[in-house]
Amino acid sequence: MDFSLCERIIENISRVIVGKRPSIELLLVAFIADGHALIEDVPGLGKTLMAKSLARTIGGTFNRVQLTPDLLPADITGFNVYNQQAGHFTYQSGPVIANILLADEINRTIPRTQSSLLESMEERQVTVDGQTHLLPRPFFVMATQNPIELEGTFPLPEAQLDRFLLKLRLGYPEKDEEISMLERFREKDPLKNLKEVAGPQQVSELQDARKKIRISIPVRKYIVDIVRATRKNKALRFGASPRGSLGLMRAGQALAALRGREFVLPDDIKHLAVPVLAHRLILTDEERLRGGTPRQLLGKILEQTPVPAPTE
Repeated sequence: MDFSLCERIIENISRVIVGKRPSIELLLVAFIADGHALIEDVPGLGKTLMAKSLARTIGGTFNRVQLTPDLLPADITGFNVYNQQAGHFTYQSGPVIANILLADEINRTIPRTQSSLLESMEERQVTVDGQTHLLPRPFFVMATQNPIELEGTFPLPEAQLDRFLLKLRLGYPEKDEEISMLERFREKDPLKNLKEVAGPQQVSELQDARKKIRISIPVRKYIVDIVRATRKNKALRFGASPRGSLGLMRAGQALAALRGREFVLPDDIKHLAVPVLAHRLILTDEERLRGGTPRQLLGKILEQTPVPAPTE
């Protein structure tokens, strides 16, 4: 398949989002790998704008949910309403029925509502009153959480965190980028003029083509070595699960597609290890008190793990 579509998607989103190509690439990696992304950053950095730009670029449907403590699972998945004329219940779809779902401030809602996303993220379906409703393809959840305001928040449980393929941060723009942003938004909103460069069907085909990208035995062994090293690290209470290994492999295939290659390189895995694995690791209490972070520990593990020679 011609993977040049990936570059066209990135360039199109960059017409709206200034100076965030690495973040856009990671977001697209999660999308092509048929996974989901968690963005942890302060408000006002363009998370919603990025999700809308992605949806418009692929000509897909977009829904946004502002998650609050009083939000119920049915507010996301939908519910059944009795239709008096027809004499039976009718399903009223929730915002989860979309190609791109932005779950804003996911750590502000109760665990019961957070868990209602589990089935849709993993199984690509929702079940309401015993009836199963399939979600459209492609389906991508982009969730955000604010790292500053911790009061009144509900930390995501490990099972929910593990469902996100990767976690990333946008960060503040550089001075030149912020000046460029002011000029770009001075007279009009560039999102309104953004054209689609692909359709949902093309993106689904891209996701299927990603599965055929070759990943050699040495690279697969490299993935397993990294993941197993997190389980043996004494500073970690829990390391990455086998889902982390699978996620790193799929992300590596997606990054290879972005680079226009039909094979995965060890550098792809090394580049993605932190965003794919860090949020799956749980520090010991002693390491947390010492000020250690999963990202720092992963950095040391990557330095100590032998890198195989590049092969196709």
